Amino acid sequence: WGKDHRDWEAYDIGLHGVVYQVNKWDPKQFDWTKKLADADYVGPTCQYCHMRGGHHNVQRFGTVYTSMGMSMADRGAPIWKEKRDRWASVCDDCHSPRFARENLQALDEAVKDAGLKYRETFQVAADLVKDGVADPMP
Repeated sequence: WGKDHRDWEAYDIGLHGVVYQVNKWDPKQFDWTKKLADADYVGPTCQYCHMRGGHHNVQRFGTVYTSMGMSMADRGAPIWKEKRDRWASVCDDCHSPRFARENLQALDEAVKDAGLKYRETFQVAADLVKDGVADPMP
């Protein structure tokens, strides 16, 4: 958990993750004896979306990390559009193309907003340290 596992945290508290957590021990919903390609799970696991090629190479399809200012990445750039199209094609397995694109866009906006709030908060903390108010640290 924490900053280095935010993808898992987002999955775990999102609809897909909740469906997984509720049903993961039910062999009717998640039959772990089957190969992923042969399984008909009630919801996607990490592997369904990120290891589609039948290998162990994790596919990110355009994840832009938000640390170090990356939340401001140009998501309209051609390379981003190509990656977004591939990502949406994964969602299209279960959802309509419009639903997938609208939700991915909403996720982009949420990441952007969170990045702005983080930067604002970080600046307040930096100013407190600079002014000597936050020293000594608790």
